[in-house]
Amino acid sequence: MDATNFITASQGSSEAFKTANLLKSLTVNALIFGESGTGKKTLARYILPDASVLDAADSDELLAALQGSAEVIVTHLENSPNLNTLYNAISQNNVRIVATCSHQCSHELLEELFSVQLHLPPLRERKEDVEALIDNFTLEAEKLFGRAERFDMQTFQPDLSENATSLRQQVFLINLLESISENELMMIMERYLTDKLGSNSDYRKFLHLYEVPLLRAGLKRFKSQLQLSQRLGLNRNTLRKKIIQNSSFDLEV
Repeated sequence: MDATNFITASQGSSEAFKTANLLKSLTVNALIFGESGTGKKTLARYILPDASVLDAADSDELLAALQGSAEVIVTHLENSPNLNTLYNAISQNNVRIVATCSHQCSHELLEELFSVQLHLPPLRERKEDVEALIDNFTLEAEKLFGRAERFDMQTFQPDLSENATSLRQQVFLINLLESISENELMMIMERYLTDKLGSNSDYRKFLHLYEVPLLRAGLKRFKSQLQLSQRLGLNRNTLRKKIIQNSSFDLEV
């Protein structure tokens, strides 16, 4: 998401944004910590919009950048191979740093380096931000696919397992599936199967890729096995047998 478009619908994100605005006018180093996908890098880029963004794991590239930069954003600080070397390079070159990390740092050097440590709560604690993010991701999907699915927040179950990352993927996937044609769906299946075929039992091995979606959709739409068996033209016992065979895919017996 664009650095100027940090969502502030919840109290947690609003307070974080207030701190970010204060940091824009100061020259102190700051650490933003929180789970993946909570908006740490977006907020860091808002504070230092002209700074280079470098991963702490790329030690050589980061140390080289510190020698010629006034401001640097360092992501994934927890992956730094040598915090002592990084601390010395930042101090010696008098570089302003805004860093991101998956957790609050308890390392003595980092507590000395970062006078401000800012926590971004996960989206499961920022429910108001979820709806705003869904609106933003839906607009992105509309630009990409030419149309977009509008979600009923009463029934939609957002995937917050990786916060905004998983939520964005979910919104895009739903809209992709809504816009996909039958030929495109078959092309996806063909591409998936091409490298996986080769045994003597492939037909039976991959039959579930057709049967499970059909059974799930049918049970969801027609609500009962009796109605579904009639719609599919199958004996009810045959249908029940297929459901049992595919029960590992969360089909209701």
